[in-house]
Parts: sequence; C-alpha cells; structure tokens
Amino acid sequence: MSSRGWIYDIASACAAAGIREYVVCAGARNMPLVAALCELEQSGDTGELKVWNHFEERAAGFFALGRTVASGAACAVVTTSGTAVAELLPAVIEAHYQRRPLVVISADRPAEFRGSGAPQAIEQVGIYGNYVSGSEDVSWSDVIDLLAGWDGVNPWHLNICVEESDLGSLSDNPRLSKVRIAAVEQARQDIDMRPAIEVIADAWRGLVVMLGGLEPEDREEVWHFLRDLGVPVLADSTSGLREVLGKLVIQDGDRILKNQPPANVLRIGEVPVGRFWRDLEEMTDVNVVSLSRTGFAGLARTSKVITGNVSRLVRALGNVSHAGDSQDYLKIAKRPGGKITELLESFPESEPGMVRTLSVMATMGTSLYLGNSLPIREWNDFAQLDVPYELVRANRGANGIDGQIASWLGATANAEDAWGVFGDLTALYDLSAPALLGQVECRGRMLVVINNGGGKIFERLPAVQNLNRETSDLVVNTHTHSFRDWASMWGMNYVCVRGMEGFDFEPEDQTTVVEVIPDAGQTKAFWQAWETI
Repeated sequence: MSSRGWIYDIASACAAAGIREYVVCAGARNMPLVAALCELEQSGDTGELKVWNHFEERAAGFFALGRTVASGAACAVVTTSGTAVAELLPAVIEAHYQRRPLVVISADRPAEFRGSGAPQAIEQVGIYGNYVSGSEDVSWSDVIDLLAGWDGVNPWHLNICVEESDLGSLSDNPRLSKVRIAAVEQARQDIDMRPAIEVIADAWRGLVVMLGGLEPEDREEVWHFLRDLGVPVLADSTSGLREVLGKLVIQDGDRILKNQPPANVLRIGEVPVGRFWRDLEEMTDVNVVSLSRTGFAGLARTSKVITGNVSRLVRALGNVSHAGDSQDYLKIAKRPGGKITELLESFPESEPGMVRTLSVMATMGTSLYLGNSLPIREWNDFAQLDVPYELVRANRGANGIDGQIASWLGATANAEDAWGVFGDLTALYDLSAPALLGQVECRGRMLVVINNGGGKIFERLPAVQNLNRETSDLVVNTHTHSFRDWASMWGMNYVCVRGMEGFDFEPEDQTTVVEVIPDAGQTKAFWQAWETI
C-alpha cells in the first residue's frame, strides 16, 4: 500500500534537505510519516536513507544525537503526539549546548484540539523553547517553505498536524500541498582574533591552555599549535590529546592551579570538565579567552569567546613563538604526579585504582565513550597516559546523566570494538537503551558499569559529609542493584569484576556488560590519602 500524499511529500523534502537518518518511535498518530519514511528507505527515490527504531522516546532522542555526533550531519527523531514529544526535551537540550543538528519531527492532532484536554493533545509547538532554533507548525492546507530559517547546524522542530482522515488510509491523498525547501543563507562574519593573540603575547606572565572536548578533525591542528607554543596544558580526555601531549600535561592540575593561578587561561574546545574551570568563576583576575565551536562561554563571569571552527581559529593565530612554562607548573606537578601513582598502586581495588586498570584495557578498543559524571572526572585524573585512544567522546553539553548509553550506541552504531564506561546511576537512567543493540554493530562492544552503589560523587561534598546517614543515603541514591539480570534481559554477555583478577576478560562477538565493583574501604582510604598530597 502506498503512503504517497502530502505527508510523503514532507518526508521527501526532509530527505532532500539533507536529513538522511531517522530514529522512529512509532505510534498511531505518526503512522503515515513512518510509512512514508520506510517507503523512501526501501525505494531509494531520494537517495540512501536509514531508518532506525526504538520504542521509547527519551533514549531514541539521545541515540539520534549520537548519530549526529558520529556523522556530523542531521538526524531526525520521529514521535507521535502528546507526552511523547516532551520526552525528547533532554536530548534537545544536550544537542543545543553541543550545537548538533538534531531534528524533531512530531506528529500532532489538528490545531483545533489544542487546549481542549482531548487525548494526546498538548501544546507541542514551542515546547522546546530556546533550545531549538525554530519550530514549524505544518498542516495539509499550508503552502510550505519547509525548514525555513534552519541553519542545518542547531536543533530544529517540525510539528506536523495529522488529520483524522490521514489515519484511516495510507493510500494516495488528493490534498497535496506544495512543499518547498527553504534556501538557507549562511551569514559570513569577520572573526576578531585579537583577544587570543594578546593572551599568547602575555604568556610570560603565566599562560595555561585548558583543553575541552575537540572534534576529531580539529585534533591534529590543535596538537601542532600546542607543541609549538609549549605552555602547560590541562587536557580533558575528550580532547583526544591527553595522552599524546606528553610532558606538556599538568598532572593534578586542578589543585596546583587553584593554589597558584596563572595570569591567563586559553580554553580550546568544549567547556572543560575539571574543577579548576569552576574555580575560575571566582578568580576574576585571571584573563580567560575561549576558542569554541559552540560559542558558549562556560562561565558567568567576564571572559572572551571567539566562536568558529576550531581548526580555522587556531590557523588564524598564525605561527606562534615557543612560550614555555614561565610559572614552573610542570616542575611543581612532578611530586603530586608521583604520589598519585604510588596511591594507585597501594590501593589497586579502589575506584581510582580500578579506573587506572580499566583505562589500560580500554586501549584495545577503537573508540571510548565516557559517561557523566564521576567516570569522566576519574578518567581525566587517573587513566593511563602512555597509549592514546583512537577516539574519545562524551555528552558534555548540559552534563546530564540521562541518555548516555543510547548516545554511545548512536555515536558508535557502525563501529566494532566500541568501549563505553558509565556509572551505575547513569546506567539505571537508561535501562531501555540496549533495545537498540539489534540494529548496531556489537562485535567487541564493551559496556562497562562502575557500580559503587549510588552517586558517590556527592559523598565527597562537604555539605553531604555533614549529613546524618539516612539523609546522606537519600542524597547519594544508595542502592544494592546488580546489572547481571539486565545484561541477561537484553542478551548481553556479563562479567563481574570485584578484584584485580577479575580484569582477565576479552571482548567477544556480542556486547559484554562489565560490572566493576570497587572496594569501598580501599576507595575511602585512597581519597583520604589523596587529600594529604
């Protein structure tokens, strides 16, 4: 049965506009659109198209976000009406702060139902607020300039009002609208590089580069720049350069820089993970300049942000002279760096110790995904520094813990030997994501869950340490859940690591869940000793 009609025209126009991938959450209201997309995928009328599917909208949205990260191109998630549309808000927010072209195509009841309280009728237009760059409300009677104003870079919302008659049959619909793809004009603007040039010229007073997440294509250019400049670097794992910068990387940099702040900080890439970036909020005497793809300052205090393609921005700085380490940060870092190594060896079954061992094993993979929020921090601080990872990613737009596994699956859908490392609460937030495993490459896929019995990142906060046990357990979300049955439910292999001997495992032809359970006593002892360094 053909689905050709005005909704088919809309699907064709979206494909022609460059939206080549669709994650479908099927329902009665969006059935004509789902049928149109499947027909286009099978016919090849608009070129190669890929339709993914998932039953749950929140995970589907994050999977679609992962696809945009992997491809650099737009991916749409297609929902039915009502609260299904609201489930996508977390993924849209993350896409907004990452500046990714996630497109929401929502089916809706006709406009006259809005505000009536009728089933599956909510106010869908504008539901994502400022987190999308536009929201189109489309019905069959419109003459449509489809995707008008969309820049192809930021999130977008296309809301399609489906008439009741459209649901009765998927046959030819005579009420065709004229669908046009709006031309998108990219505004050109001159970029003022003077703030970055000035901060480099002032390096003699102290300059540190803070590296956040970088796009894979930007890493080589940034590496050459940093090698030539020669200043100390505080590098996030997601920069992809943490292991290759060698002696330029400051170990234990958050504490060292807090005690002896530099005069200048040049941030390159996404907003950094480390604590010192947050400390900069109060250090208003430190001059901060950012080279950013997204344009977000990451600070509420005054700073300067230069927005654009990071590789081009770095090239625009021209040849730089070797500035070196004028404040001896790298020399100062040698002692705590050695002490941290000693602690990791003394407490190998602590959480940081197990992260160190895990980081060695993860070098077997072709990619690494780090979930928020403790795993990515501990990886930055304690992971091995000798072997670079081919590709490191994370969701650091809004820093949320939801949708992490789905994002990982989307970002690595076609990749073998993909490793993902997540906290236990993060995994509990995304229990439905493995439903996507049947559609992605699973050979060598390693899903690591560090199960420390709750959100232990909160236990280290002074305010939490002063609470009574009952309140502390509530804040930390203490639990005793295991992930063995979850792995079995979705047909995944399962390995439990309770001690160093448990790390004797190998990737297999299907997804393996590795549940790492650190020793609580060793973890507590590690952090107590770490505080004295």
